[in-house]
Amino acid sequence: MSDTAEILEQAARWREAGSGVALATVVTTWGSSPRPVGAKLAVNDAGAMVGSVSGGCVEGAVVEQALEAIRDGKPRLLDFGVTNDQAWEVGLACGGKIQIFVERVE
Repeated sequence: MSDTAEILEQAARWREAGSGVALATVVTTWGSSPRPVGAKLAVNDAGAMVGSVSGGCVEGAVVEQALEAIRDGKPRLLDFGVTNDQAWEVGLACGGKIQIFVERVE
C-alpha cells in the first residue's frame, strides 16, 4: 500500500470516529524542497498526524493551519520559501520553496 493510501485511510478512520480532520498536500516546489509535489499530511482535531509535507521543517506551522482549517472550514494555500521570513522561523533554510494546500475533510 502506498503512503498516500495509508494517510487517506487514517484520515477516513478519524472522520468515521467523529474527529475533525484536515489534509495538507504539497502542490508546488522549487529548488531544494524536502518533499515532492503530492506529499500529504493528515491531522485530526486532537493534533494527531500521519504523513509528512516537509520532513519536519515546516510541519509545526502546517499543523497549526490544519487545526485552524478544521475549526473554520476555510482552505488555505501556504507558502514557505527563501524570500519568506517565516521560512527561517519554521526551519526551511534549505534554499527552496514549497506551497502546501490545506483543507478540512468533510
